[in-house]
Amino acid sequence: MRLNIEPVKLWWSDKKHRDLTFRGALAISILAVIMLNTWLATCGFEGCPTPRQIQRYEPDEGGRIYDRNGRLMGHVEIVRRLNVPISQVPVHVRQAFIATEDRRFYKHHGIDWRGFARAALKNVRSGGVREGFSTITMQAAQNSFVVKKYPNRSLRQKLIELRLARLMERSLTKDQILQLYLNAIYMGNGVYGVEAASRDLFGKSVNRITLTEAAMLAALPKAPSYYTPRRHPERAVARRNLVLGLMVEAGYVSANRLPGLRETRLRIAKDEWRPDTRADSYALDAVRAFADSVLDDRDDNDTRDLTIYTTLDVNAQRAADRAIARRAAAIQSESRGYWNGARHQIQGAMVALDPRNGDIRALTGGRKYERGNYNRALKAKRQPGSAFKPFVYITALAAGYSPATDVRDEPVEVVQGRNVWTPANYGDEYLGLITFRRALMRSSNAAAVRVSQLVGLRPIIDNAHRMGIQSEIPNYPAVALGALDVTPIELVRAYAPFANGGFRVRPRLVKRIESRDGDVFWSGETAPLERVIDPRDAYELTSMLRAVVDYGTGNTIRAWGARGMIAGKTGTTNNGTDVWFVGYTPNLVAAVWFGYDDPHSISYDASGGRLAAPAWAEFYTQGWKEQPPANAWDPPPGVDEAVMIDPTTGWIANDWCPARKLEYFKPGTGPRTECMEHGPPYDEPIWASDQDFGRVIEKRADDLGKKIGKALGRIFRF
Repeated sequence: MRLNIEPVKLWWSDKKHRDLTFRGALAISILAVIMLNTWLATCGFEGCPTPRQIQRYEPDEGGRIYDRNGRLMGHVEIVRRLNVPISQVPVHVRQAFIATEDRRFYKHHGIDWRGFARAALKNVRSGGVREGFSTITMQAAQNSFVVKKYPNRSLRQKLIELRLARLMERSLTKDQILQLYLNAIYMGNGVYGVEAASRDLFGKSVNRITLTEAAMLAALPKAPSYYTPRRHPERAVARRNLVLGLMVEAGYVSANRLPGLRETRLRIAKDEWRPDTRADSYALDAVRAFADSVLDDRDDNDTRDLTIYTTLDVNAQRAADRAIARRAAAIQSESRGYWNGARHQIQGAMVALDPRNGDIRALTGGRKYERGNYNRALKAKRQPGSAFKPFVYITALAAGYSPATDVRDEPVEVVQGRNVWTPANYGDEYLGLITFRRALMRSSNAAAVRVSQLVGLRPIIDNAHRMGIQSEIPNYPAVALGALDVTPIELVRAYAPFANGGFRVRPRLVKRIESRDGDVFWSGETAPLERVIDPRDAYELTSMLRAVVDYGTGNTIRAWGARGMIAGKTGTTNNGTDVWFVGYTPNLVAAVWFGYDDPHSISYDASGGRLAAPAWAEFYTQGWKEQPPANAWDPPPGVDEAVMIDPTTGWIANDWCPARKLEYFKPGTGPRTECMEHGPPYDEPIWASDQDFGRVIEKRADDLGKKIGKALGRIFRF
């Protein structure tokens, strides 16, 4: 019996199946080509740069930080690069790089297919990667738009380079591409670009280097660390001489010059080049920290390519830095530098802002800037001392009192449970019955405590918080004398309503942040102003604080040459540990602080007027030129009772007062007492006739009665 076994048909032997397989493979291939083409066309599905972006691109120099007037203040990060236009790069420097990196640069369109074939053949023969085929255009793409996106030397990176090279050739001229390459290329030792490398290696600009020095620069991109002339001079010279030979082959240098050029000694600068950071400051550190916080939630959080526009004023910032450094050094010379067995340095801080909008104009966080150091202007919490007293008096004005209200400047006792607190005036000097104006002018502790007990501590604390102090304020009597901890920027913000007619401001340091392409991805608008105090109270308190500057503890400001409309208050804490001056004009509020980081006495006679006010005056006279309008502090509606007062006492001026000023008050709140501080001299000439006898005796009796009444008032306190 024969078995009839039919042969098994394999599926691929069937024509129908073969056709299906071929079509499927063809479809997959076509789809793969389409996907690859789409991937390339979109630069890896991430989007290719537009022609405008390519034309506007510049290698980053660490980002730029500008002041309010568009003046460069510094960089976001320190990058050792200086971009230069191609016109400043000598021809022999360009030729050295072209001969070494891409001899057919001016003949191809971004991709050198001859170079590709030559490199492929050599690599096949050697069985490894011995030669690359990157053109200058491809390297420019790699060091600009591709950098950081893909692993180095990966296939993806190379494909994107090819795509971008073609796009760059369409958008830029050859010289523009060469300029981009020469500014972007890494040259070793942390240096980028030919200008920075020339300064680093030869101590001069690239437009001054010789032919052999140009060859040395062109020798570096292949392996910057391997050929660095500082560490490997023999390798560097050998590589330089190879470049000189390539320049001869390319026809850029005659062959008969080559032996002499190769014998030229390589001279390297002693010192490395680094960007000038002398203008760096605590203010720029604060800008950098702000930029970092803005970028925290972004994927593209590289701050090096940013352009940041700030509210700072470069002249004001320089003046603030100088004033704090100089005054700190002067204070140090008379201070107790040694404390607890160690030597300490006096530190200082300053913040200045525009009270009209809250824009910060200057910020100094310490005596000497060190990058990343503790910024005292923003973070140091210290007691303000008497600089807090304006918040006591603004609360009293809001409660219906007046600058002309009388208060007794005499020893005071405050019962606190079982304890009795007895604050004393500076130097234990007391003036008896005085006006609120004079009490603030002379910084009377006893008077301030009496006023605080009169209006209550809770309203004072609430007002201070409402005006801008964010730190906790304890509810105990010593708060009236500044026994709380605040930062300088808090105090400046809280003073702003005094200067601007009663509005709270929000400090602003950065106006906007732009990407390298000019796209705005963060913008900070000025916050709307919020009224927190009555404009009439703000005017009256400002009038009182102007008297502090003109006749009181802040008069040092005038002695140091500051002129114009200035109000302010000194501050000194117990044992002279902290000294302050907070001053303002219609368009500027600035606070100055000095003290030790480890709090202890500065000196036995330290005071804000003597130590801090001069720094404020120096800053104002040297760094602030914006004058306010003459009517900026005119009386607001509802302050229309005009009285000629003695500004040193706040009482109605008489014929013997040395100073007279027309002052304005809320209706019915002006002074009713004639000045009791000044009277006729005791050597006044005898009356001219008998008829004057009665008038003279009557007047002198009246003056004597006033003096007796004043003396009795001091004794019996009524």
